[in-house]
Amino acid sequence: MVLPLEGIRVVDFSRVLAGPHCGKNLLDLGAEVIKVEPPRGDLSRLAFPVQGAVSGYYAQQNAGKRNVSIDLNVPEAREAALALCDTADVVIENFRPRALASFGLDYAAVAARNPSVVYASISGYGQHGSWSSRMAYAPTVQAEVGFTRNTLRHFDLEGDERRTDALSHADVYAGLHAAIAVLAALRHRAVTGEGQYIDIAMAAVITSMNERVHYDLSGIDLGQERPVLGATDAPFFTSPEGDEFLVPMSLVGSLTFPFYCHAMRRADLKDDPRFATPELRRQNYAELYSIVQTWINTFGDMASLDAQFDEGKIATGRVRTMGEFVETDWAKQWGVTRTVPDRAGGEITIPGPPWHFSGHTGPSTEQVPALQGEHNTEVFTELGFDEHQIEALYKSAAFVEPGRTRD
Repeated sequence: MVLPLEGIRVVDFSRVLAGPHCGKNLLDLGAEVIKVEPPRGDLSRLAFPVQGAVSGYYAQQNAGKRNVSIDLNVPEAREAALALCDTADVVIENFRPRALASFGLDYAAVAARNPSVVYASISGYGQHGSWSSRMAYAPTVQAEVGFTRNTLRHFDLEGDERRTDALSHADVYAGLHAAIAVLAALRHRAVTGEGQYIDIAMAAVITSMNERVHYDLSGIDLGQERPVLGATDAPFFTSPEGDEFLVPMSLVGSLTFPFYCHAMRRADLKDDPRFATPELRRQNYAELYSIVQTWINTFGDMASLDAQFDEGKIATGRVRTMGEFVETDWAKQWGVTRTVPDRAGGEITIPGPPWHFSGHTGPSTEQVPALQGEHNTEVFTELGFDEHQIEALYKSAAFVEPGRTRD
């Protein structure tokens, strides 16, 4: 079985995270992805830690993509880039709006020569509107759309404790939504023969993935009741073996408190005047928490505790490090990580694809993080450029390949 996107060529002008993550997902689905890198290199090449000849951050999003490095400030480079786009099924970019238009590489210019192309632009606030020209990074977008405020409110973080989320949700989700839209546009093209332009705004993406928008905009004061099923108001407990775990069931919320009573076979707690309302459960939280933790301590191990929690329809999750997780039997059986060369004799561990297709076991070739400009000659020879044309592009500095030597 071939992967679903085998035969699809993606030209990826993007850098750092949102666009490269979109391209990486298309690559893992079978597409050929050619990354177009500027002379100064993708900033993610400089991220810590650097392992061998490449950074782990760069490798995680770009391993397996072929790499050409082109200086679009050189006129000859723009023609070469257009020639590459002529062969593309998909083009991805995540510059500020209209940046590639200044080089004649916007959707209008590319589609004039390649009308069936699917062209995806990822930016903070979309290609039009009063915020379109703003710089955008995941933390700033998350701050603007209420994501950060919810984080601070949920954990009651104030003063020196205030912090942003440790992960770039807006970038990753924007990359995923871009991949979804590209797949839909490829399906549309298969039916109609028409290409399409896709405008992805990180601010709209992070809003769409916020499952409590309806509540945040309702104007309703729930008091101490927990919105959206209470799953995110997750208490942390200590297992019989001494490991920390969490339960996605609020001890405070009226919807979830009865689950604990059922699992503990403590119907009397529902009638306890200390715990009769969400406000009282919050006021007497320390006592309620202690009752649950004391009950947990009566079990000999987590397996027997989990069986009792399961009877009450309560899930648990041990708080693990990533290193601990990848050593679990499940992670090894699934194949949640894989290794790629670090280009200096070692290996870098990165995530594997999060899906399994029946009849297909994974990439047919090793995914290697390319050095900058490593495939300049190879890719453009395939496009029909002869040796003299390619050498002229190097001499004019239209093509860049750090470390390349010429006679």
